[in-house]
Amino acid sequence: MNPSNCKLLIGNVRVPLDATEAEILKKATDKMKRAGLSTTSLHFRLYKKSVDARKKEDIRFVCTVMAESNDPKRIGSMAAEKLKLADARLYEEESLTPVFGNETLAARPLVVGMGPAGLFAALLLARNGYQPILIDRGASVEERVNDVSAFRATGRLNTESNIQFGAGGAGTFSDGKLITRINDPRCGFVLSTLCEFGAPLEITVQAKPHIGSDLLRDVVSSMLREIQRLGGDVRYHCRLEDFVRLPDGTIKAVTTQGDLHCGAIILAVGHSARDTYFKLLEKNFAMEAKPISVGVRAEHLQTDIDRALYGRMAGHPNLGHAEYALSDTTSGRGVYTFCMCPGGEVVAAASEEERLVVNGMSNHARNGVNANAAVAVSIGCDDIEPMNGSRILGAIAFQRHLEHAAFVAGGKDFYAPIMTLGDFLSGTRGTEPTRVLPSYRDGKVRVSDFEAIFPPFVLSSLKRGFLSFGKKLQGYDSADTVLTAAETRTSAPVRILRDAEAMTAIGFDRVYPCGEGAGYAGGITSAAVDGVRVAMALMARFGRVKKENI
Repeated sequence: MNPSNCKLLIGNVRVPLDATEAEILKKATDKMKRAGLSTTSLHFRLYKKSVDARKKEDIRFVCTVMAESNDPKRIGSMAAEKLKLADARLYEEESLTPVFGNETLAARPLVVGMGPAGLFAALLLARNGYQPILIDRGASVEERVNDVSAFRATGRLNTESNIQFGAGGAGTFSDGKLITRINDPRCGFVLSTLCEFGAPLEITVQAKPHIGSDLLRDVVSSMLREIQRLGGDVRYHCRLEDFVRLPDGTIKAVTTQGDLHCGAIILAVGHSARDTYFKLLEKNFAMEAKPISVGVRAEHLQTDIDRALYGRMAGHPNLGHAEYALSDTTSGRGVYTFCMCPGGEVVAAASEEERLVVNGMSNHARNGVNANAAVAVSIGCDDIEPMNGSRILGAIAFQRHLEHAAFVAGGKDFYAPIMTLGDFLSGTRGTEPTRVLPSYRDGKVRVSDFEAIFPPFVLSSLKRGFLSFGKKLQGYDSADTVLTAAETRTSAPVRILRDAEAMTAIGFDRVYPCGEGAGYAGGITSAAVDGVRVAMALMARFGRVKKENI
């Protein structure tokens, strides 16, 4: 333990819903005192806060409090047995101070993709004087919002600027959820950096933090302006089409805006850049297929979800809207909910013509009528039929087949195919939604038959999942639940293999694959963390850029 960076976390501080922050901190100090620990010279602050709704008659907040001291020896000398009695543990943040290597980068680094991985990688490089070139095939936030709104209203798709492509990546239009399963100290850095650029401070405390699609747009724009202020070059409508390694140590990147010479490339392309995957396969990158998931969006009334989870406490001003995460693995094939959006809407997330994709989003207030979540079925690599001998091509073809089938089922005009859950489970057809109304494109949907979209094993798994979830969350299997197809972009279908230490692609020592599109992340926070890791690895090798090439 580094005594100069020593802190203490006091966990399991349980308080009523109306407890003030001062009351939470007092309860933490009382826990320490009862364990025989002195609280003199310690400064306390709220670290995390979550809801425990297991007992609906006694819903409480469960908090973790951080204790710090100007004299770190005060904490470092505390007896382990007393800390255990207080539900306390020592805590250290990992330093993000870069270590600079001895090699010189022949030209400025190129970062491909403005999603969380690319944004954070470019920001760190810019803050340390590398003046990166940051490109994305899509548009700026402002232009992208207009393109997405136009698609929603008219059904005319811009294949280069949509929910998948453009500044901020797919996460910009998916609620800005920051929940992650990874336990990495860099997560704290990501959250604090987002706050620095305008995200609400509450995300550093919430156990299930979210920014909201409306606020996240401004955060992304602020980060891009800072990268430019620090000497970075930000280019929109600039798609990477190829690259060639040159004898002088530079790379010629072929883009839709002409050739760019760079010293290294960070590939943060996102999970929907299928043409990029094809180019990497063509260039013999080491890649492998990885499991994916496909399914539908399920919509319920948010008030029903609130009552099911919070009982009589539903609507309490300190609780907010209820969230859920459900899973079923009884058959050996997982079915689970993903990207749950309280008070949100189902959005049109297509990026290719004649292929229909749905996703979910909500704004910061989460004040929409419906709750929605993906209900997804796990698809293993063995489930994928190889295409031309490649499971990677097979996985992409599998996704595309479902997306085209959904497009056809919806009427070939980007109306989405829907079913009520009652019809889906009973085998009947044609029931129009009544109590729960579909939110996709303000109701531009058509009642359909999912047998025309999904293979039998996906349909049977979805049915099993809904019946299981109905037993775990009252009303989840209600007949008036609305299902919208098809959710296919839950994660990247491939992994671009890289060296575990150098973080470079196998056989391409100046190309750094990272983020969700490279198969190393599964959401905004984990993708941002991977972007940080890759930027740190690049700086640890290349201490500077040749001055004449800046």
